[in-house]
Amino acid sequence: MASHKQVHDETKTEQEDSSFNAHPEEGAPSQSIEASEIGLRDTINDVSDMRRLGKKQEFRRNFGFLSTLGFISIYMATWEFVLVSLSVGLLNGGFGGLFWVFIGTVICYSTVVASLAEMESMAPTSGGQYHWVSEFAPPEYQKIASYAAGWMSTLGWLSSVASGVFVVTTLVESMINVTNSSFAFPNWQYTLIMLAFLTSAIVINTWGAKALPMLETISLFGHIGGFIVIVVALWVLAPKNSAHAVFAEVVNNGGWSNTGTSCLVAQVTVLYCNLGSDSAVHISEEVEEASLIVPRCMWWSYLLNLFMGIVILITMLFCIGDLNTEINSPAPYLNLFKNTGSTRIALLLSIVLLLLIFSGNVTALASASRETWAFSRDKGFPFSRWIARVNYKRNVPDNAIYLTSVIVGIICLINLGSTTGFNIVVSLSLQALLSTYMISIGCVLRKRVLKEPLPPARLSLGRLGLPINGFAFVYSGFVIVFSCFPNQVPVTMSTANWAPLVWASVIIVAIVIYVAHGRKFYTPPVVFVEGRKQDRVGIQTI
Repeated sequence: MASHKQVHDETKTEQEDSSFNAHPEEGAPSQSIEASEIGLRDTINDVSDMRRLGKKQEFRRNFGFLSTLGFISIYMATWEFVLVSLSVGLLNGGFGGLFWVFIGTVICYSTVVASLAEMESMAPTSGGQYHWVSEFAPPEYQKIASYAAGWMSTLGWLSSVASGVFVVTTLVESMINVTNSSFAFPNWQYTLIMLAFLTSAIVINTWGAKALPMLETISLFGHIGGFIVIVVALWVLAPKNSAHAVFAEVVNNGGWSNTGTSCLVAQVTVLYCNLGSDSAVHISEEVEEASLIVPRCMWWSYLLNLFMGIVILITMLFCIGDLNTEINSPAPYLNLFKNTGSTRIALLLSIVLLLLIFSGNVTALASASRETWAFSRDKGFPFSRWIARVNYKRNVPDNAIYLTSVIVGIICLINLGSTTGFNIVVSLSLQALLSTYMISIGCVLRKRVLKEPLPPARLSLGRLGLPINGFAFVYSGFVIVFSCFPNQVPVTMSTANWAPLVWASVIIVAIVIYVAHGRKFYTPPVVFVEGRKQDRVGIQTI
């Protein structure tokens, strides 16, 4: 028996003239839905999905196709992060190595995106990966496995939000460096600016929540427009490297024993630029036709960002200047903008980059808070009842937003004492999120191998599901291994990759909390799913 408040199944006779069949086009078992069950922005399929998942609809569905596409695209911000985050790739691989590693990585990672999109179509819920693990894992392991996935997902999103405010603060400093190359914020100023950006994201996600779908749509067009502005400015004004240098010169400056290992280390940073397709998963319960629109947007946003990322990467490699100079530069993108020959243009391009990445921070906080809210709905955290409260007037989980922001703020305060310590924490996002991808994809892969039935999906991989899931599972594990490598050798205390140690520590903490709290209070989502729940278990409420 579940511990949540429950609404027992009603046995009212459903009138034929006021009911609809859910998913009639898929051959799924039909289930009548009363017209009174359908909210103002809910569709028949949305109601059917929520009924199958055993969830009460808590939010109005304010997101459509464009706003959801913008939500994912601006969080991924692939071309933006190609500019600000690929300096490691210049060290490990050089121009040619970075280009070909980028191409190989995005092709391999596309199987992960496709696998996540299909699972979203099967179960469009804000819980995302931990829900999928609960529903698709073997019954004897689903509770602890989904609990671990929930903690890892929360850790990944908290790290992502903290990383985002750090990046925009770095961009502020870089804008000053355009005219004063020796300027640097002391740690306390850096931290205060990070907290100021975080506070701005909180305000938009709470008091400005009603405008969030419109903001995401505007961000989508800004994402595309900013890309065009920067690409045109660089190709017109900056001097160019040779095509041979860009596509053929592969170097190993990281001290690795061979160039292959050097390039494999570089793929981790490439992947960081392409993470985020699952961001809209956590607002599934706020999207119309979520089982179709969210997976479609996951895939199309990935293709859109992939295209722009490749174009901006080629542009950067042609226009950035001498490789050896940029390897030692703390901000290669700033030198890239300065290559336009105009201080004003360099400043303008930096402002464009800052505004777009800040928009992604707003999206990151929205996703992180919804994931925290969903996990609290399942009593995954202490004080879950308080965390899971919803402000129905603003249509947001206020307490989850505030709690998420407070934790991110505490992470930011680490920067006061040690920038290295802060960087260790925020570097966890890749490992934490990839681990949830690997677990959830592995659960679906197991069911396919054993030929066990899966829920119907409006965006299905069909016969390709088995090989795509299999490759995605192996590749996720492969990247997790290389994410534990340092950027260069020999390793010192300052260059060591401490993220695996912190990651393992968080897993240990999660196990302890599971034993002390989760084992008794955590209600895995599968106990409410139709066909899996026990008799007299109704709809899950907060």
